[in-house]
Amino acid sequence: MLNIYQRPSFAEEKTLLARGIRLIAGVDEVGRGSIAGPVVAAAVIMPDGLKAPWLAEVRDSKQLRPAKRGILASHIKRAAISFGVGVVNQKLIDTMGIVEASKLAMKLAINRLSPGPEYLLIDYVYLPAVKLPQKGITDGDCKCFSIACASIVAKVARDEMMMRLDRLFSGYRLAENKGYCTEEHLAGLSRLGPSPIHRRTFQPVRWYL
Repeated sequence: MLNIYQRPSFAEEKTLLARGIRLIAGVDEVGRGSIAGPVVAAAVIMPDGLKAPWLAEVRDSKQLRPAKRGILASHIKRAAISFGVGVVNQKLIDTMGIVEASKLAMKLAINRLSPGPEYLLIDYVYLPAVKLPQKGITDGDCKCFSIACASIVAKVARDEMMMRLDRLFSGYRLAENKGYCTEEHLAGLSRLGPSPIHRRTFQPVRWYL
């Protein structure tokens, strides 16, 4: 049974480094279960042999407080060989479905890496549209250091987007709930109806159309 508080390890990266593979990208997405706003993915290539006190604090982004996530995201982006963020908006999510939209966000993030990766470590999924060696790891954001780093960068990027969207579409408490289905969010939907950034194929948004 997975310990949700476990510290992600370098085991996957060490196995690949032993094979001479050095540019290893961790990939993860956030916002899949939200009912408003985009799905956002990040890809991060971290250097081998990095030593810093903050490394011990890296966890799956869901296990971290917002302030800690922000600090760690800054450290990760400064230390990274390269990182990229991919964004797929709610219109494409409604058109493609959330699974394919999430994969597209990951592909966009990977495409923004410079230098590009030799191998991908991905949280859970496989990306057939990306012609690179890769491994999908169940609960990868808890188990694998590179994926955990990607989860933090993606989460911070999306949270910042949702706070900006809250200023454009007030009344749904998006800055607080980040587009997820909370009591306050539902109250806003009931009072105002869906905004342009709500995912119209998702329940309970469909009830208010």
